[in-house]
Amino acid sequence: MRPASSQLRRLFLLAAASAGVLSSCAPPSPEAGPALTAAESKSIGDSIRTLVTAAYNLTASDVPAGMLSIYPPEGRVVSATAGRVTTTRDLVGIAVRSFWDGVGQFMIRPTWAWDAIEVDVISRDAAVMTAQYTVPHWTDRGAPHVIGGVWTAVWQRRGGRWEVTNEHLSDMPRASAEALEATMPSIAPTARPDSGSAPGR
Repeated sequence: MRPASSQLRRLFLLAAASAGVLSSCAPPSPEAGPALTAAESKSIGDSIRTLVTAAYNLTASDVPAGMLSIYPPEGRVVSATAGRVTTTRDLVGIAVRSFWDGVGQFMIRPTWAWDAIEVDVISRDAAVMTAQYTVPHWTDRGAPHVIGGVWTAVWQRRGGRWEVTNEHLSDMPRASAEALEATMPSIAPTARPDSGSAPGR
């Protein structure tokens, strides 16, 4: 015979599961408004793809500013990358500028390639994006080099503006990057006018 506590726990779990099923089958509340049409979902997805590709324009005069343009101007942004979680827009800004100052500006002939940008629209004011990207380029020594990864982001529309409020980035495995590098030719070393020895990444 089961102890009373086990029976109560089993009944509680069954009740919770039943409640979850019923709530998932319930019609949307009137406050939620009419369901999104396919055209509306496509328009939102296209808008987010346009914002992302414009933000990562490596030919812009201020690349870090472009990358930061898709976040709220201040406040809370939850970002998980490299085994660390931060929760403010200021810290996202520090990470972006650190990447650009330490690596990005030294890349020779970089191309930011979006291999996929999948957008699942949740509502008129919320969407989830999962994007895969690679950035093939050359080092100052003329060696091919590739960085890349997968980026998942929650977008919210606030005041008519789409912004990233939560994100997770995972880097491409080095073995995958090396396989892409093997398909790229080497180029002549490039002298840097500043120190002549940019990071050889």
